[in-house]
Amino acid sequence: MSRKNDKRDRLIEAANDLIYQQTFNSTTLANIATKADVPLGNVYYYFKTKDDILKAVVQKRSAVLQTLFATWEQELPQAKDRLKAFINHHISSSETTARFGCELGSLCQELGKFTGELSTLAAELMHRTMTWVESQFKAMGKNEETAGTLARYLIASIQGVSLLTLTFKDPALIERQSKNLEQWLAAA
Repeated sequence: MSRKNDKRDRLIEAANDLIYQQTFNSTTLANIATKADVPLGNVYYYFKTKDDILKAVVQKRSAVLQTLFATWEQELPQAKDRLKAFINHHISSSETTARFGCELGSLCQELGKFTGELSTLAAELMHRTMTWVESQFKAMGKNEETAGTLARYLIASIQGVSLLTLTFKDPALIERQSKNLEQWLAAA
């Protein structure tokens, strides 16, 4: 990997971490440069604006989601098992969720308050997740309407418990809800 790409990647990774930990509005270019160990003046070589860095962060998060979905689809032949992996993925980050919230949900909530392209980018991340979850319910034989209803319920449950986990700083909340969702899924 060239040095140029290394700096760009470090900037994106630093921005991703800082935006998650302290929100997009609170994150400055100087914070990003410092965390990435890149001189502040060099940031503008790679990104013209803070919004451009955010777009790269959203692309990174989208790629991570797509990789997770593809891995589960390749490794888990049954749709219920893939949905269980989706639920368990949230358990694995319960400590971090208690400190900063859901990585996806927090970003979507913050950017949803914007207008224009930033709001659209956040909506696309959540839409991509919703579409994948819905496709799993369809693979289980659910019709389109039922699959959509079940997908909204599952994602709303995860996002709701993520908010409660953050609010009360209690990782056990997401762990208990995940078990409840697994039981619900087994009966679906």
